[in-house]
Amino acid sequence: MTDRSALLSSLEARLATRVRVVPPSGIRRFFEIAATMEDVISLGIGEPDFVSPPAAIEAAIASLRAGQTGYTANAGLMELREAIAEELARRYGVHYDPAREILVTVGVAEGIQLAMLALVEPGDEVLIPEPCFVSYGPTAVFAGGRVVYVPTSVENDFQVTAADLEPYITPRTKVLMIGYPNNPTGAVLRRRTMEEIGELVVKHDLFVISDEIYDRLIYGRAYEEGHVCVPSIPGLRERTVLLGGFSKDYAMTGWRIGYACAPEPILKAMYKLHQYIVMSAPTMGQVAALAALREAQDDVERMRRAYDERRRVIVDGLRAAGLPTFEPEGAFYCFPDVRPTGLSSEEFAQRLLQEERVAVVPGDAFGPSGAGYVRCSYATSLENIREAVRRIQRFVARVKEERRVET
Repeated sequence: MTDRSALLSSLEARLATRVRVVPPSGIRRFFEIAATMEDVISLGIGEPDFVSPPAAIEAAIASLRAGQTGYTANAGLMELREAIAEELARRYGVHYDPAREILVTVGVAEGIQLAMLALVEPGDEVLIPEPCFVSYGPTAVFAGGRVVYVPTSVENDFQVTAADLEPYITPRTKVLMIGYPNNPTGAVLRRRTMEEIGELVVKHDLFVISDEIYDRLIYGRAYEEGHVCVPSIPGLRERTVLLGGFSKDYAMTGWRIGYACAPEPILKAMYKLHQYIVMSAPTMGQVAALAALREAQDDVERMRRAYDERRRVIVDGLRAAGLPTFEPEGAFYCFPDVRPTGLSSEEFAQRLLQEERVAVVPGDAFGPSGAGYVRCSYATSLENIREAVRRIQRFVARVKEERRVET
């Protein structure tokens, strides 16, 4: 071992355990490999391919030209908080005081971490249904919590139920972290299912952190029935941190604007953390978000319809390839079962990238229940999706032929 490598090893050994025990994101690795290759179609990244709504862009530019380049109030622009409160009341019938119960955050990512830090004591258990977004577990660990993953399955449409959760509840359980519409599966929760979960939460005196960043991107039956906003469930408004934002619904990922809504004592604790960690969310981003709420609703619906069309094309194409594919009703992901190929999720993703130049994410990057699946994002053009499907069909046929010859 060289002197330099020895020094680096000693430095790493002295890092905080809570950081060392958390692995790097399983999503980014394949993107980094794909970035070194040509002619790659990425179905990996969970980012809209649309440009942010014109109203948002123009409002931000105007704010910069007007010299609005300083901080806002720590909690965010009051106008934006008021608009968020109005939107939530109108859409879901949930009511929050914009002065005391809403905080503008640097994306939902900050909101999740603030909620965990505000609610979780060292040793507290955090229930997380999986497959799930990769940051849920690490944010609980950073807060000193013990993560308890609760498996879901395609047989129940990847919905978590009260019956699934109850066996995992102990006297140390404090928080239930959920995210529906779901990343990576595209699953949604039915209202009756969430009502039963609500009864369980009240029974065991738990808190809920609900990531609803994809609330507007729903399709099929879910669209007809409407998004289930967790604090609208009886008994949950006073136990829930509701997290939302503009990255996905409004195609505003780079603006980094999210929000957290919670009862005043919880929001006050999150606000204190927010003050010390980031001070305030970007001013021009907040101005853009306000314009998006007021003027970009048609843009959101236009994008939702485009995702819906893409959803049908990719699901049909994957099924035609011989990969059983759960029908997603939310977000912009599908979660095909690759086990018929005889390959693991990792093997499938690696070979597909190397042999056909299509990037997907192994399903077990999102939890043990994702083993045997891969995540495919349809937040890309129809042209790309159709070509990616052709390549996947060709790849699956070749792999199956290899297996037939071997046997």
